[in-house]
Amino acid sequence: MAAVTPEGRTAHRAVLPTVMLSLATVVSAVASLNTAVPSIARDTGAGQTELAWIIDAYALVFAALLLLGGAIGDRYGRRRALTAGLVVFGAGSAAAALVTDPHWLIAMRGVLGVGAALVMPATLSTITSTFAAEARTRAVGMWAGVAGASAVFGLLASGTLLEFWSWRSVFVLNVVLAVAALVATLAAVPESAEPDAPKLDLTGAAITVAGLGVLVYSIIEAPVVGWASVRTLAGLAAGALVLAGFVAWELRRPNPLLDPRLFRIRPFSAGTLSITLQFFAFFGFIFIVLQYLQLVKGDSALVGALSLVPMALTMMPFARVIAPRLAARVGPPRVITAGLLLVSAALLVFSLLDETSGYWLLLAGLLPLGAGMGLAMTPATAAIIDALPRDKQGVGSAMNDLARELGGALGIAVLGSVLQSGYRANLAPEGVPAPVTEQAKESLAMALRAGPEIAAEARTAFADGVQSAMLTASIALAVTAVAVAALSRARRARAALPGTGDHPRPSGRAAKLNAPPAGGAGGRGETRYTRQV
Repeated sequence: MAAVTPEGRTAHRAVLPTVMLSLATVVSAVASLNTAVPSIARDTGAGQTELAWIIDAYALVFAALLLLGGAIGDRYGRRRALTAGLVVFGAGSAAAALVTDPHWLIAMRGVLGVGAALVMPATLSTITSTFAAEARTRAVGMWAGVAGASAVFGLLASGTLLEFWSWRSVFVLNVVLAVAALVATLAAVPESAEPDAPKLDLTGAAITVAGLGVLVYSIIEAPVVGWASVRTLAGLAAGALVLAGFVAWELRRPNPLLDPRLFRIRPFSAGTLSITLQFFAFFGFIFIVLQYLQLVKGDSALVGALSLVPMALTMMPFARVIAPRLAARVGPPRVITAGLLLVSAALLVFSLLDETSGYWLLLAGLLPLGAGMGLAMTPATAAIIDALPRDKQGVGSAMNDLARELGGALGIAVLGSVLQSGYRANLAPEGVPAPVTEQAKESLAMALRAGPEIAAEARTAFADGVQSAMLTASIALAVTAVAVAALSRARRARAALPGTGDHPRPSGRAAKLNAPPAGGAGGRGETRYTRQV
């Protein structure tokens, strides 16, 4: 290997903070706007369904285009993908800061998601293609740490801004971060690409967007049109059919965006399921609890964000120190299961919150939530990576990102809809004109502006919706814990049989899919393969 010059070392030192800034810019935006939801509702007149769309449009588009964004970077250049993604993200944020209509705000959040889908995979691919093997592990570890911490940074930064300015300042912050990251990218990040990368699977990406879009739309709109309505049931069925079509399409592709055969590997399936449901609960909880703290309890945006800090302080030592040690001693499946059960218990505690609850009850749930997330997240991520051969490590990284963003999008949609259903069902004030009641049912922020005769009952109804959503999430995490444990037992039972294992043994076209990429494991070929499967 050629010697690295001092200039090369300096360039490498500049690459890492640059891609970290780009990563933090797009990941923090997943959570940052949650603190501004009450302000947005008051200023734009957005109902609870529209608020869910404002938050979820970003996460949904981000998740749906994540694999395609990585493939674009591999084929046409990661520096180009970073640059284009930051431009789109910054322009969308600038436009969002100027809109007054909630529907336009939803559209602009979707534009931000397009930019983020180009940026996030390019940051990791830039690291793996730029750094030598001995430095790559540490750099990837720092990448994972920034990805985890950015959500908390987004909440605290936006909460601070809202103490002094309006919700529009959150988008202005996005613009500032995007411009800074863009300048640094143009100055420090070298271009890297795979000239022999396969043709983009645009059809597969379109099917994914359509299937997830129909599914999430049906879930978010269900509280208004009815969960048992023909429109909701037909939408859910159509979304499921489209996603089934995506699986069929990918099985026929020589270079799929995501190879469905990988889910035959039990540790891979268990880790993916765990990560998806962890972030389903986490982002759904953040979306709901910040509204509860500000609208029901009357906290400011900054106080609401600071109230969640104990969760982050608990999560970090469990994720970095305790989980790896426990996994080495008792095995990752047991640690993942224990973490999921802790998260389920925390959500059960949150299901006791009402309009009179003190902070101590919230804290009693935040501590096990942070501990459970920390316990489950690290070994689940390791399970996804370790389940695959060395030449497919990039696939594991891509799947971990996808599971995280998709879980967050579904959590906001499902738990937000359960909240809205409970709120609407329990808000029936006496002696209030029907038009006023209907307007109040749009969102709690609208109800609080309708007058004191309806505000108290609206807070109670909202707390009832919070309880239903948290109980739903608790049950979902408990079922996931059982499923992960069952997958692990099935794996151990299969491993005990002679001549068996978890890795599928493909033949024909599948064998070609599983062949090592050009360049060998750990080289440029590994990065190229990152988004192909």
